[in-house]
Amino acid sequence: MDRRSFLRMTTQALTVAICGAHGVAKGATSKPPNIILIMSDDQGYGDIGAHNNKMIRTPNLDALARESLEMTRFYVEPVCSPTRSSLMTGRYHMRTGVYATSRGGARIFGDEVTIADLLARGGYRTGIFGKWHLGDNYPSRPQDKGFQEILIHLSGAIGGVPDTGRSYFEPTLWHNGRPSPRKGYCTDLFFDGAIDFITTNKNRSFFAYIPTNVPHSPLEVAESFVKPFRNAGLPEKTAKIYGMIKNLDENVGRLMQVLESQGLSRDTIVIFMTDNGPAGNRFNNGLRAGKGSVYEGGIRVPFFVRWPRRIRGNTQIDCISAHIDIMPTLLSVAGLQIPGNLMIDGVDLTPLWTGQIAPENWPQRTIFIQLNKRILQERYQNVAVIKQDYKLVSYPGSRYDPEFASKFDKAKVELYDLSLDPGESRNVVQQFPGIRDRLLAEYEDWFADMKRTRGFQTAPIHLGTPHENPSYLCRYQEGQNLTGTASVDGWVVKVTRGGRYELKLQWPPHNGGVLYVKWLGVESRLTLKPNEFTAQLLLQAGTGLLDVGFLDENGRRVVDPWDNKTRGDVIVTRLGDG
Repeated sequence: MDRRSFLRMTTQALTVAICGAHGVAKGATSKPPNIILIMSDDQGYGDIGAHNNKMIRTPNLDALARESLEMTRFYVEPVCSPTRSSLMTGRYHMRTGVYATSRGGARIFGDEVTIADLLARGGYRTGIFGKWHLGDNYPSRPQDKGFQEILIHLSGAIGGVPDTGRSYFEPTLWHNGRPSPRKGYCTDLFFDGAIDFITTNKNRSFFAYIPTNVPHSPLEVAESFVKPFRNAGLPEKTAKIYGMIKNLDENVGRLMQVLESQGLSRDTIVIFMTDNGPAGNRFNNGLRAGKGSVYEGGIRVPFFVRWPRRIRGNTQIDCISAHIDIMPTLLSVAGLQIPGNLMIDGVDLTPLWTGQIAPENWPQRTIFIQLNKRILQERYQNVAVIKQDYKLVSYPGSRYDPEFASKFDKAKVELYDLSLDPGESRNVVQQFPGIRDRLLAEYEDWFADMKRTRGFQTAPIHLGTPHENPSYLCRYQEGQNLTGTASVDGWVVKVTRGGRYELKLQWPPHNGGVLYVKWLGVESRLTLKPNEFTAQLLLQAGTGLLDVGFLDENGRRVVDPWDNKTRGDVIVTRLGDG
């Protein structure tokens, strides 16, 4: 049975099971279960007491683990944006236009259908509280992708471009599309927003997505959370990370108390997971490596699901599963069908969760992981091909290599038997070359399929729409970088309506110069007086690369493609038809 047929079968079977469990088959109108999905950022498999960490106590996460079913072999991408796109769509990240975490590689295509889209269409109230990191411009923002209540920060981290100068204690959050400066610790604020959303919508089905930005850098948290770990002799970085996790643990406990007091606990699905392995070198429960790596420590994360009405707690299942499975699974428990024209890579896990299918009878499958620091993907670069027992690893640690294309050598591929060696300490490729070759053949087919989907193109930012005008174009986050090398090519955009536009360049004081613009093959040079930053011009409707730069008084282009500041960013405003 192929993956798509299996997905259809399990979705249909579960819809019948859920309807029967809730009385729908007898004409009742019981609402589908509430769903809360918590995902922390850069928290590794070992960053929790329940996974044998003796240095940090996480009583609320540990309690959640005891009350949950744990998928002990749950996989994500080595870094965050690709994981987030697969989580939202049920599709491998390369299909969605998300390839990396910045420079144009972290923007989801506007035509991608998310779990929030489908749950909202099915009658759920949907909310996001935390880190989106799949695009800050229309049509890739959470409000464009099915979320109705939104409290997020921009880009990849609070205080990063374009939202510079803010801290975890005084963040500028974006509430339903508008900037909202706040005071208070970011994690507390996100859980405050989620709890308000939950209590407001307690009489209807809701989906609350809480992707926290902790314990991602910058490592900021109250001293009271850090001091116990510092006093225990931990390195300063680890002490701060554990302090951030400790605060997260308290917020998880606060959330669970609200569910109990509101009578929502039994009929609410609560999922806790993380987006990739740990950033930095610290305890990871025997797993090899961390964030960025395709070894287990970079891609295997905690995954707990609690649903008292349907799932037995204190249970573990070691069947391999992944981010791509969450969308089809949650749609299934909501009693919603996947649209027939939607290509989904994941499978519905609910028969496993509810005991309809025993783990030993679960169909064999293959999960593919690949992550390069570039948009144009290269075969075999930083790859894992995962079966239930065996795992193939190809050129781990090569994700930063822009010259990788000509280096592949099959003899350098690694193979591990994870059933005997979960720490990946013994490469058995010499003993099992046949298994290696079969996994390489599966990978070749998969990579070709990924490439066919969109040809590794990036999603265009739409300019001149009533949904977003003006539009802020952030060079670091949204500017295109195809190969991982320095790039000054500008932004992939779609000018939806031709007309007169104003371009405002973010630039330090200057003695005069030229605003250089190239659009659809036409170059424009607009004179700027000393310390002038704004100019107007006509832009033709179309899709392409919008290149904007500054030429000094000597006609030289001033650019630092690796500058992570706001210099070179552009605010684009449509003024009218011309």
